[in-house]
Amino acid sequence: MDISMKTTDTLIKDIYKLMQNKLTDSEVDAEAEIDKFGEACKDLMRKEFLNGKRSDSRKLRMSNIGKTDRYLWNHYNNVGPTEKMQSHTLVKFMYGHLIEEMLLLFVRLAGHTVTHEQAYAEVQGIKGSMDCKIDGVVTDVKSASTYGFKKFKDGSLAFDDPFGYIDQIKGYARSEGETKVGWLAMDKANGHLTFLKYDLEDEEAPAYPVLKKDIEERIIHIKEMVKQEEPPELCYETVPDGKSGNMKLAMGCSYCHFKHACYPKLRTFLYSGGPRYLTEVVNEPKVQEAL
Repeated sequence: MDISMKTTDTLIKDIYKLMQNKLTDSEVDAEAEIDKFGEACKDLMRKEFLNGKRSDSRKLRMSNIGKTDRYLWNHYNNVGPTEKMQSHTLVKFMYGHLIEEMLLLFVRLAGHTVTHEQAYAEVQGIKGSMDCKIDGVVTDVKSASTYGFKKFKDGSLAFDDPFGYIDQIKGYARSEGETKVGWLAMDKANGHLTFLKYDLEDEEAPAYPVLKKDIEERIIHIKEMVKQEEPPELCYETVPDGKSGNMKLAMGCSYCHFKHACYPKLRTFLYSGGPRYLTEVVNEPKVQEAL
C-alpha cells in the first residue's frame, strides 16, 4: 500500500504487524528514521540535563487550558503551598517522553505519515506546540497507566478527562483549522496500543455534547477568570474512604500539586497501594502518616 493512502484506521494493526515481522514498509528509509529517533532522544536528554533547571512558569499555555478553573486560578496566581514533584515522578515523565518518541518511530516504520511535529499553535493569544499529525489527523501521543489507557481504548475520555486532554487538542485543531483529532496511546504496564479518534463536527457521536463546546469561548473565559480576586469553587467533592467513616480526595484532586492549598488540613497516609489523601479523619488509619 502506498504510504499516502494509509490512514489511522489501520495504524495499530500496522504497528503490531511491524513488531511481529520486523519488516518496515518498503517505501520507508528505515535507517534515516532510526537516526531521526536517536536525535530526538538526544534532544530530550539535552533539555533535561544541559539546559539548566526549568523556571516555574505561571503562564497559560495550550497544554493546560483543559485543566479545571480552580487549578488554573491557583496556577496563574502562584498560590501555595504546592506539592514538590518527587524524583520517581520526574523519572516517569522522562521515560514517558522517550516512549512517545519510540511510538512515532513505529508509526513511520509502519508506513504512516507523521507531519507537523511540535508545530506552533495559537488561539486567542494562548500558545503551544502540538505533538504532530498522523495521516493528517491532529494527534497527541500518550503513555498512560492501565486505568488511563482504558479511557483511550473505550472512547470514554470525553466523559472523564481530569487532565484536560480534550480542550488541549481542540486548541491545536482550531489553530490548524482541522476537525479530526486523535490520541495514539500506549499502556505502559503491558505495551498495548490504541488510537482514539474524534471528529469534532460529528453530531451523531456520543461525545459530541462535550466536543462541540467552543474552545475560543473557553479560552476567553479562562483569561478573565484567572484575574478575579477570589478563586473558583473546588473542582471535585470529597468522597468516602470505603467504610472507614473518613473522607478523602477525589481521584482528580489526588494528582494535583495544589491539593494542600485547597485543603490546608489535608493528611496523607502511606498505604501499600499508594498514598491516600484524607480531608476528614474520624477513625485513625493504622498505617504510617507522611509528615
